[in-house]
Amino acid sequence: MTSATTAIRQRVDAGGAGLIGYLPVGYPTLDRSIEAACRLVDAGFDVIEFGQPYSDPSMDGPAIQKASVRALEQGLRTDDVFTAVEAVSRHGGTVMTMTYYNLMFTRGVDTYARDLAAAGGVGVVTPDLPPEEGGEWEAAADAHNLERTYLVAPSSSDQRIAMICEHTRGWVYAASTMGVTGARSDVDVAARGLVERTRRGGADTVCVGFGVSRGEQAASIATYADGVIVGSALLQCLDGDWNEATARLDALARDLREATLKVER
Repeated sequence: MTSATTAIRQRVDAGGAGLIGYLPVGYPTLDRSIEAACRLVDAGFDVIEFGQPYSDPSMDGPAIQKASVRALEQGLRTDDVFTAVEAVSRHGGTVMTMTYYNLMFTRGVDTYARDLAAAGGVGVVTPDLPPEEGGEWEAAADAHNLERTYLVAPSSSDQRIAMICEHTRGWVYAASTMGVTGARSDVDVAARGLVERTRRGGADTVCVGFGVSRGEQAASIATYADGVIVGSALLQCLDGDWNEATARLDALARDLREATLKVER
């Protein structure tokens, strides 16, 4: 099984940048969220980041919040997340989950890690877990050979960035802007400096997310980051008629992949 960081580094070594696609499990339905993720795999995305819907998604913007509410109203549970992970892993995808810590804690941290690994998952992004409180999760991740991804932000001090890099196993998630997720017109203003500071803090692999919505943005980020994370823009493709939705998703996926295949650093 290929780790997320290995998949990203392989793309960088080939002269491009890693491409990470975020989709919430269960939107618009469980089966269709799996299909959408498999389409991203077929389009050449290096990592799939499956978001686990939560009733209090403090980091997520309106689009992801709306999708999460719909998934929960349809009865989505953690077992369904692992079903999705297993299906996309079998399709050839490298799959992580992004989850708020309460969902891991409720299931049992070691149990969550064990079940994710058994489903073929390779790691977890934990947006609301500070490393100072991550000891139980870090032990479980190590026990089940999972990557653990923490976030840095433009407001993070150099000292804190160094601490986050020390606790990360795999790649570091650099949030390009302050606030919640969502497509934005400009994500480069603070992201470039944040990536530089995160490398100085000890990170080998840094990926930028929050706000990427088109190939032009992805290409720009790829000149200084190891990977580009796209979420809300992909999700917004999935509304309405499903045939039209998947056509929009495929077109955006191609645009993003082509933009990150070859870059000049």
